[in-house]
Amino acid sequence: MDIQKKDVFIRLLSLSVLFLIFVASLSNVQRPQKVNPARGFNPTYTPTPIPFNPFPYKIPTIPYSRAYRTMLVGDSIVGSLGPNADRLRQHLIVFYPSHEFVNYNYGFGATSIETLPERLAENTVYRGQSYQPILSQGFDLIIVESFGYNPLSQLNEGEGLAKHMQILDENIKKIIIEKPHSVVAIMTPIAPNKSYFAKGVYDLSSEERIKWANERISYIEAVIVYAKDNEIPLINVYEKSLTAQDDGNLAYINPDDYVHPSAEGIELISRTIAEFIFSAKIFPE
Repeated sequence: MDIQKKDVFIRLLSLSVLFLIFVASLSNVQRPQKVNPARGFNPTYTPTPIPFNPFPYKIPTIPYSRAYRTMLVGDSIVGSLGPNADRLRQHLIVFYPSHEFVNYNYGFGATSIETLPERLAENTVYRGQSYQPILSQGFDLIIVESFGYNPLSQLNEGEGLAKHMQILDENIKKIIIEKPHSVVAIMTPIAPNKSYFAKGVYDLSSEERIKWANERISYIEAVIVYAKDNEIPLINVYEKSLTAQDDGNLAYINPDDYVHPSAEGIELISRTIAEFIFSAKIFPE
């Protein structure tokens, strides 16, 4: 290599070394920290997430449609309306003659509110029929019945009701979060009759029968308070089925078991739901 070429080579090598030293120095420069003006400079500060609180509940506006879809979920009181709650559909058509209605009934007999999360989020089977998760489907309105006829009696007094209300609250919030454009409503069942409750099913003394009825009433009334406190639409069948003496009207109770609704009771439930939907303008005309 001649002297001139050697000199050029040395200069290029020197420049390469200097460039590498410069790049390395940049990696050691501390980058400026972002400052939260509300809290001052604190590079270790992580904001605490604020829990979502959907209450008081704001009823979403359902867009106009030719057909509206409703989900009903609860125990055997809801199940008594039939797979597609056909009597409810007929009442709705009277109020909305230009529309069609599709109802899906997730009313499973002898189930407590502890089963509600499963029906919302998982595939379920009831009486040999498979049901898709409620929250995996589209719907305009979901009606959650109180599950008051299946109290958590296995727990100590007070604990069962507290757990019932906790599960209800958690799952109402879950529905609102995951389906913000669907309306959520709570429904109560027909009122139990204290003197006759479950007379066709269980051999109870008069005192036990009253105690059983009162336990269910305490759950129903707690759900009513919850709905009113949080401004959740309430379909209060319980109130409509009381006599002047504040007892369950036997006309609405099936005399075969004195638990489930009679034909008149099914009519009352269906009509009350339809009247609520129309008067509250849940579905656009």
